[in-house]
This record gives sequence, structure tokens and C-alpha cells, in this order.
Amino acid sequence: MKRWLDFLCGLLAALALFSIMALTLLDVVGRKFFDHSITGSLEVTEILMVVVIFAALPLVSLHGEHVVFDSLDHLMPAWLRRLQQGLVDLLCAGALAALAWLMGDKALQMASYGDTTAQLQLPMGPFVGLMAVLCGLTALVHLLLMLQPTAHHHIGVDEPGAGAT
Repeated sequence: MKRWLDFLCGLLAALALFSIMALTLLDVVGRKFFDHSITGSLEVTEILMVVVIFAALPLVSLHGEHVVFDSLDHLMPAWLRRLQQGLVDLLCAGALAALAWLMGDKALQMASYGDTTAQLQLPMGPFVGLMAVLCGLTALVHLLLMLQPTAHHHIGVDEPGAGAT
């Protein structure tokens, strides 16, 4: 499951980021050489940035790449750090699940109202729905991490006494 999550979320984030880059390049070239920018490029860039951020969220959680304050971790025993990490994952899962539910509700509301972007008239409901799904997926990641708590989820950092070579 981890490989599929890495692949699919990574691909989605990479495609959105590449699209932003290509759109920005074409927009700048259009303005510089043809005195005309791409209509709605700002709206599309904003939407693609949302896709990049929310597609990367499950990956950040899965790989333990959040910003952390760990200056006092060396003072706590490993069992307490594991308990702390489990509680943090539980709180994150709850907050993200609640956020996913609220966003899903908002996406349905936006779809029923026919909300669109200002310039290109793109429907906003599907994008907010995608945000809700990715938040829900991140909540699931935190629940799975909670079931196997370690003293930390940081890549490249081994548990004390884990036989690191």
C-alpha cells in the first residue's frame, strides 16, 4: 500500500507541479513576445497549487517529514516518545478526518450551488472534493502510523538500541 500511495500521490503532485511550470513558462513567453498572457492562468495556477499541497500531504505524513520540535526528545525514554507519537498521530487523524468531512460537505454544497471560478468558470466542487479525499487519506495514514508507533517517524533516524549499523 505504501508503494501505491507514494506512486499515486507523488505522480499527482508531480504532474500538477510540472503543469504549473509549463503554464508559467508559456504565460511569460506569451506576455514577452506576443503581448498577450494566457487567459485564466492565475486561476489554473491556484488550483494546481492546491493539488500539489494536498497530494503531498499524505506523503509528508507517511514519511514523517513534518516540521517537529524534538529538542527535548533525548530526555524522554523511548516508551514515552512512542506513546507521545501515538497520541500525536491520533490527534492528527481526528483533525484531518474532521477537516475531510467538512470539506466533503462543502464540496457537495458547492456542486449543488454550481460554484465556479471567476474567470474560467471552472466548477469548484470537484477540487474541494479532491482536497477532502486527500485529507481523509492522510487521516488514514495517521491511524495506520498510530497502530505501529515508534519513538519517531523520521526517515533515517533509528530508535536507540535498534541495532543501527
